[in-house]
Amino acid sequence: MAAEVEEAPAGGAEEIKPYKIHVSSKYLDLTKQKLEVTRLPHELSEPKSKDWWEPKSRVEPLIDFWLEQYSWRTQEDLLNTELPQFRTGFLIPSSEASIRIHFIHARSSHSNAIPLLLIPPFPFSNLSFGHLVKLFVDPEDVSNNQPFHLVIPSLPGVGFSDALPNNTSVISSSAELLNSLMSRLSYPHYLVTNAGSGAASPAEIDFKLANYMATHYSDSCLAAHFLSPPLTQPRLREAPVEWAKWSIASLFHAPILGYRREDFSALERNGYVRPLRKTPTPTQFGINQLGLREPNTLAYALCDSPTGLLVFVLKLLRLLGHKKEFTPTETINLTQLAWLPGPEAAMRFWAHCVRHPEAVAKKTTSKPRVGITVFLGDEPDTNEAGEGEAGADVELSDSAGDEAKDCYTCPSWANAKYNVIYTNRASGKSGLLAWERPDIIAAGVRGIASSILKWDSRLRQPPTPTTAPLEQVVVHSATAGEQSVPAPTPPAPALLAPPSTGERGQPHRQVSDETAVGSSPGENVAGKSPSPGPKIPSPAHLAPPTDERAHPRREASDDTAVEQPSNERA
Repeated sequence: MAAEVEEAPAGGAEEIKPYKIHVSSKYLDLTKQKLEVTRLPHELSEPKSKDWWEPKSRVEPLIDFWLEQYSWRTQEDLLNTELPQFRTGFLIPSSEASIRIHFIHARSSHSNAIPLLLIPPFPFSNLSFGHLVKLFVDPEDVSNNQPFHLVIPSLPGVGFSDALPNNTSVISSSAELLNSLMSRLSYPHYLVTNAGSGAASPAEIDFKLANYMATHYSDSCLAAHFLSPPLTQPRLREAPVEWAKWSIASLFHAPILGYRREDFSALERNGYVRPLRKTPTPTQFGINQLGLREPNTLAYALCDSPTGLLVFVLKLLRLLGHKKEFTPTETINLTQLAWLPGPEAAMRFWAHCVRHPEAVAKKTTSKPRVGITVFLGDEPDTNEAGEGEAGADVELSDSAGDEAKDCYTCPSWANAKYNVIYTNRASGKSGLLAWERPDIIAAGVRGIASSILKWDSRLRQPPTPTTAPLEQVVVHSATAGEQSVPAPTPPAPALLAPPSTGERGQPHRQVSDETAVGSSPGENVAGKSPSPGPKIPSPAHLAPPTDERAHPRREASDDTAVEQPSNERA
């Protein structure tokens, strides 16, 4: 059962605060020390194993790069200047503290923009997807490409959002938090989209979140865009009409009743539908094979080893079957985004979803409106050359290739539970879609937006004052009304996403004084009042030079605290 989300008292955690990253030099030094004493396992040079991955040739050059060339401060500054970051809190009765959600919020300057909630692929941080801002907020051809007011949250326990309390239903509670966030931002109606394959997502978290929002919050979430959703064939008892259509079409392998020849070719190519055999579920493939059911054993190891976490990130990328060549900087950025705040809360989120699946069914008078993009898998696997790190040996074994397969879903299968208003059968595999083919995500969202806007005007926002692109973020709290907070100009597409260290509140891992993230003075957003209040600086100018920053302390362990102002340092 979802934890009930409540608004915090006025002037408290419910305020939307511009957010800046600043990691303590002490913690960065500790990371370097741990890298310097890394001990790697012995690997036999010949012959290569046919059963498992041997990553040593990949890992050693990356460790050297991390120690000798990588600069976190450079990445930190890029994120702080390029991305409009914010954080706001929600009270959960089972928690002694508010749950603070970190998010990117970029408002479009175009008058016809509509709100969009983009759920980042789990377990990646929202800060890894800053390169998507311009694509959605300020498209090149506005007359043909719908612009959006874009919100990219970090899921609870991921990146710099606080973790949910123990024994909390994570999918329903996270969905309620995200819906409440959109409401607080003065978006009573919005669209939601995945940014990665739902079937390939760990424990299908990406799909479950978008599905729950479309099903349970259909009055506000007017439509959802699914990518490779893990749907199954229609069943006679649940949807007899759709079952009959599928039975007839599959019997003759004919392009009739909503099915196409590509559907049957894709099913045969992926090998997931075989006569007289039970259809394997998506959880039997890809990342889900890791079967994370007890998170703490692995969490203790990864929280103490940046090298171990680096290998874990490389394995996730490998299982997703990516084609993008990540540079060493991009690879370390992905690792840092998990290492700095700590990976344990995300792993517990994952494990809870595996151990405690939640029912999503809700009795409604109408089916949720969705758009569906699937991937035909009709391109040869060209990823055998792998990633772009120097000296990387990334040939995929046969087993790894199987792990990276997409689980094909016929779009018409969705008719049993949803009102499908957009479909797209894309070529190739999903891979790391947000990096490799973000235009497919945008096309799907614009497809459902076009359909909704034809007969439902609720997505249209009321007129707002004319501003330069991305220079206004409208926030709303239960007691404070609306206030405009300047935000920075959107960045040009960038592939790196440095992390933002967050002040995780209780009940979470007590973080030491070295990784708490600092916020600049004056970050609180006051409510609207008859007389003009003091001007609030834009997020791009919130943080003065390092030696002048004041950082609110959070209870933390000795190795993760925010650097204090110069006059307070030991």
